[in-house]
Amino acid sequence: MRVLNTQQMREADRRTIDEIGIPSVVLMENAGRQAVAAMEAAFDGITQSRVGVLCGRGNNGGDGFVVARTLVQRGIETIVFLLGSVSDVRGDARTNLEILGRIGLTVVEVTNAQEWELHFSEVSECDLLVDAMLGTGFHGPLTGLLETVVADVNDLAVPVVSIDLPTGLSADSHETNGQAIVAAMTVTLAAPKIPLVLPPADKHAGDLVIADIGIPLPLLDEVDGPYVELLTRERMRELVNVRAPESHKGDFGRVLIVAGSMGKTGAAHLAALGALRAGAGLVTVAAPRSCVPVIASMGAEYMTIGLEETPEGTIDFAALDRVLDLHADVIAVGPGLGTEPSTAAFVQGLVERSGVPLVLDADALNAFSGDPDRLIARDGVEMVITPHPGEMARLMNVAIEAVQQDRLSAARDFAVAHKLHVVLKGHRTIVAGPENRAFINLTGNAGMATGGTGDVLTGMIAAWFAQLLDPEAACKIAVYVHGSAGDLAEGDEGEVSLIATDLVGRIGDAIMELTTKRKPAKRDS
Repeated sequence: MRVLNTQQMREADRRTIDEIGIPSVVLMENAGRQAVAAMEAAFDGITQSRVGVLCGRGNNGGDGFVVARTLVQRGIETIVFLLGSVSDVRGDARTNLEILGRIGLTVVEVTNAQEWELHFSEVSECDLLVDAMLGTGFHGPLTGLLETVVADVNDLAVPVVSIDLPTGLSADSHETNGQAIVAAMTVTLAAPKIPLVLPPADKHAGDLVIADIGIPLPLLDEVDGPYVELLTRERMRELVNVRAPESHKGDFGRVLIVAGSMGKTGAAHLAALGALRAGAGLVTVAAPRSCVPVIASMGAEYMTIGLEETPEGTIDFAALDRVLDLHADVIAVGPGLGTEPSTAAFVQGLVERSGVPLVLDADALNAFSGDPDRLIARDGVEMVITPHPGEMARLMNVAIEAVQQDRLSAARDFAVAHKLHVVLKGHRTIVAGPENRAFINLTGNAGMATGGTGDVLTGMIAAWFAQLLDPEAACKIAVYVHGSAGDLAEGDEGEVSLIATDLVGRIGDAIMELTTKRKPAKRDS
């Protein structure tokens, strides 16, 4: 699902109204009714609740007026507060405000801090609040009356449902700039917005519901501007193919994992398990010769090859020609590899000479920390890199904080400049490609912040790369399933106790969630 900024959302609205012919007042009606439906689904006992609706003077306030009317029609006690004067409300919002008057619902005008203080006790007595004060057109920080209102609402122990965006956030930024509503749920209209899915602003969103207000999905995909998309279950289902009954292992790719060093054999094993569980037909681990017995003893399902090694027990540059001669559809290199100079030279040589696609992680990326310009995909040889924020910072020669402040731009800019695909790991993993398309993943949890989970992801990307022959698709499905498996494992073990092999054990379940079909009805005997 496409993530839109302010200008893109306005264009989608305009085209829906002018080209499709759906009046703006209908879109507003749909928005309010969809918001109420989401509230009824999320809050048990809402019919016995007292709901306060905080409305601004613009279209977001108009959505709030529709919410209030719909709640009243459901028999729910509702009180509406207008942050501003009735005389300042225009257009479709004014139409819906006047309807409230005609059905006998009083709207409380709050035009200054003194009036807010006077009515605040009524607000605090509500069981649920609706935030319809500002929409996608706002750019902070809040000042004056709205700043006071937001601060006071946040201090209440009352859940808030925000319409489209929590007031105080900008649709064009994931940053917070001053006060902003901390919502229990955000019902965003037509498409998600950047602050709802990227930190730190996403902490304000609560549970995210995307409301269909009548804007056609193809139109959302067509609007000009930056292309950012959420990874959704529906889209990921399209990438998992049903296997033919006559399939054999050669149909699903040969993955070579070049990984491991003395004391870090587990990284190679976990990457291999990730590749196997993601469906690769054949997996081979190439590691320093002295490490092979240990790695081979950990897994019976993959093959092993011993390579020339340095005195420190890492892969030596002398192993390069042998690796290049091995038959593989995709080579994943880096987990547990070590940073010896000869090992770094091996990785650099592999990038310069490989004739098959590459997935680079961990120490394979550290081999380019001093010279990232060498990390450029050559024509005809696709490349994926999977840095965590620290590795990304070293590649960009910036502080980690600079990467984390704008993860989306960091991943996208590096991918375009270096003609490769970037999987920037962490909370809300980013997938970015050389064509300036980016994807945000919502699966995963803090329990995955443990050694080895990144190695598993490297193997998974390589496996799907070998099967789909499409680096963007491989990154998307691997990242989504990896996070989903982590969520399932967290449900079993909790965040504190989760380890990488717990995640591996749930990859199959995560894939089945995408592939399970409804059983056919039984035929009468």
